[in-house]
Amino acid sequence: MKLPNPMRTIANWEEAFEHSYRQPVLVFKHSTNCSISSGAYEELSNWLEDAASLAVRLEMVLVPEDRFVSNAIADKLHLKHESPQLILVTDGNVSWYASHWRITYSTLDEHLGTHCEK
Repeated sequence: MKLPNPMRTIANWEEAFEHSYRQPVLVFKHSTNCSISSGAYEELSNWLEDAASLAVRLEMVLVPEDRFVSNAIADKLHLKHESPQLILVTDGNVSWYASHWRITYSTLDEHLGTHCEK
């Protein structure tokens, strides 16, 4: 599995949010000019590469390029913006999130393993 093309509009985010009532949505907020975010991107990419199937919808936001989308996510979920940040949205609510150095392969396995078949 690979990371998807980034959400570019608030309408993309609103559609993903509505989808969370049918299937959990995992949002990755990625800063393209941050070394910590690059490390998180690599950890997530490696975890996804090992996934045979994923029972969540995967979304990504490039924070520097589309900060307004990132802000809309933070506002809608009442969650402080951080970057990098992973947010699992289930039924319109945050069911798990991690940021910065807490985004690791082992953390993903621990918290998202029930949504992933390897």
